[in-house]
Amino acid sequence: MNGPRGPSHGPAGPHGTSLLIITLNGQQREFPVGTTIAGLLRELSVRSEFVAVERNREIVPRARHEVVPLQDGDIVEVVTLVGGGAPEALTIGAHTFRSRLFVGTGKYTTLDLMRDCLDASGAEVVTVAVRRERLHDKEGRNLLDYLDPKRYTILPNTAGCFTAEEALRTARLGRELLANLENAGADWVKLEVLADSKTLLPDPVATLEATRVLVDEGFTVLCYTSDDPIMARRLKSAGAASVMPAGSPIGSGQGVLNPNNIRIILEDLKMDDPTYPVIVDAGVGTASDVAIAMELGCDGVLLNTGIASAKDPLRMARAMRLGVEAGWLAARAGRIPRKLYATASSPLEGTIR
Repeated sequence: MNGPRGPSHGPAGPHGTSLLIITLNGQQREFPVGTTIAGLLRELSVRSEFVAVERNREIVPRARHEVVPLQDGDIVEVVTLVGGGAPEALTIGAHTFRSRLFVGTGKYTTLDLMRDCLDASGAEVVTVAVRRERLHDKEGRNLLDYLDPKRYTILPNTAGCFTAEEALRTARLGRELLANLENAGADWVKLEVLADSKTLLPDPVATLEATRVLVDEGFTVLCYTSDDPIMARRLKSAGAASVMPAGSPIGSGQGVLNPNNIRIILEDLKMDDPTYPVIVDAGVGTASDVAIAMELGCDGVLLNTGIASAKDPLRMARAMRLGVEAGWLAARAGRIPRKLYATASSPLEGTIR
């Protein structure tokens, strides 16, 4: 095992404690100086008997977890056993993720709750609106204090834009902001150009116009659109890296209202490009809505209100995570045919009469 690397010179943490920076399962994370492997696992709420740990390419036996300290710059892998049915990786442009659930950051009652729900959802992509800087909330806190840009890939969106020009300006500002944060999300944008404030339905003409401009400027564009198959086709032709049809109006919680149109979109966009990502965006109210979208064959789901406005957001975040997995598996398992009449599960032969 590699030798000690000397004292950490990382940033100061709460109450002036020094922090060290390690790479954990491919992502940079910060922990207090002096944290051991066992302390790391406790922080992750992971049972040591369920995992194997590698530090700097050498296995750390479980018997030594309590005595092996982390050092600044360590590369740590924590692995476990998983079933063969876990969702395959999803690729959009230059980005690849294991989780197919994208979540938003709005409408939470507290930033602490938002942070915990993001963690419970298992999401790797978090979407944020680009707004004029309000510096801090009334308690002196900033969203980015609760959203680790080293852990999450941030997907900036143009929510609240009602013209192509507004959306273009917002997308460019979002790219600059994330570039300053050195976040991988600097090259992409979730494009929304709304028609009006009552329905929050997309303006198809302005959306198509903005898509063409942003693609020409090198953006990876994920387009919020209606469930119109023809519009979806045009957005893909314009260079959209992903088309994101609404299941139902934003924040309505009605689920997927028109599954037939979603099926047509999937068939059309994937006909000659089976890996082209189609993600249901908006209207999801509960985990069964997520499962239905995935069973239809969608590649992922983006949601916010369904978690943030639930009676118990933390439980709903976990439910949405499981809904994605359940729907993905069911789509590949193949449901039984629907029949008008019953078919007995147990054989009728040999029954006592």
